[in-house]
Amino acid sequence: MTPGERPVETAQERYRADVASYVAAGGEETVQRVITAIHGLQRRLGQWYDRQLVDLGLSQGEWTVLSRLATCEEGTAMTPTQLAESAGIAPSSMTHRLDRMTGRGLVSRTSDPGNRTRVLVSLTPQGWQMFSAAIKESNLVESDVLSTLSTGEREELASMLEQVIAGLDDHVEQT
Repeated sequence: MTPGERPVETAQERYRADVASYVAAGGEETVQRVITAIHGLQRRLGQWYDRQLVDLGLSQGEWTVLSRLATCEEGTAMTPTQLAESAGIAPSSMTHRLDRMTGRGLVSRTSDPGNRTRVLVSLTPQGWQMFSAAIKESNLVESDVLSTLSTGEREELASMLEQVIAGLDDHVEQT
């Protein structure tokens, strides 16, 4: 190591330092441990997902459309406006994104039979294959990340996180 160079921190060292700082600033320790761990995990997985999307030739925005269409009820199409709202972007930006994705064969656009002025967007078989390939590759990394936990521990963690998510929904309803 050269003079002035800091040693490389491990993820666990960074986590401990962050939690200590948040507690010193007035945060409750168990809350800070949980939230800091979740944030750190999300950040690290997010970096991996970004690299994966590049390898698949997808932008983050295209992934948002693919995953939204793939996870909606089977046989259900969405309007460009619904997709724009779920992605948090302007409808005109979604139109450009859908143009690119249609050109690549990932999505199709058709007129709504009940309202011919409205366009419906659906995932194509090729779009589903792209979604499936991304999920299968992600599952390998995600399984590796969780490999230190037993199946029972993963079930317990999933149940606890689902409780937290349900609490978020309750909190939103109250505000």
